Amino acid sequence: MANGNEPVRVLVVDDHELFRRGLTMLLGVEDGIEVVGEASDGAEGTALAVSTAPDVVLLDVRMPKQSGIEACVAIKAASPSTKIVMLTVSDEEADLYEAVKNGASGYLLKDSSIEEVAQGIRVVAEGQSLISPSMAAKLIDEFKTMSRPDRSSGPALKLTERELDVLRLVAKGLSNRDVAHRLAISENTVKNHVRNMLEKLQLHSRMEAVMYAVREKLVELE
Repeated sequence: MANGNEPVRVLVVDDHELFRRGLTMLLGVEDGIEVVGEASDGAEGTALAVSTAPDVVLLDVRMPKQSGIEACVAIKAASPSTKIVMLTVSDEEADLYEAVKNGASGYLLKDSSIEEVAQGIRVVAEGQSLISPSMAAKLIDEFKTMSRPDRSSGPALKLTERELDVLRLVAKGLSNRDVAHRLAISENTVKNHVRNMLEKLQLHSRMEAVMYAVREKLVELE
């Protein structure tokens, strides 16, 4: 993962050549972002993700040969630390919801400005999510229904009270900055708590941590 002054390494996967090449060109002049490759379908994108190990993959939801969901699953299996952002024409697509359930860090609409895309890439590279409150609520509701009735099978690893405080606020969709303000701690401290939570739970994203915590009843959400 990019850190310090290293650029965020991005792979663009979309079957629409004009859109893909235009996006690649525009991202290429953005500060702190390096496009390491582009692919025209899910299968090619998965292979390229394995060979280039990008920090972030921009992945079209609907593609030939291998769908965006299939590519998302394959890429996360091959490179769990790679963040995936789905590209979509509508945030109402069922495929988009499935992709987020399968490890995508969020989505960007195809009519987003290049500034919004670049900022989204940077945010995801830092470990945050690009998911609307309505989608987050939908995901959390689904995991509530999957909660285990028998707490004896709960996780052996325990989070600290402060980590639980951070997790509860993250689950409500607050950014690191907002969490820091709410708890009167520094933003770096919040980042450290989130990192520690992910390590303890052996997860790879904030959204996965929230889902896991709700499923295991580590937090109670209204």
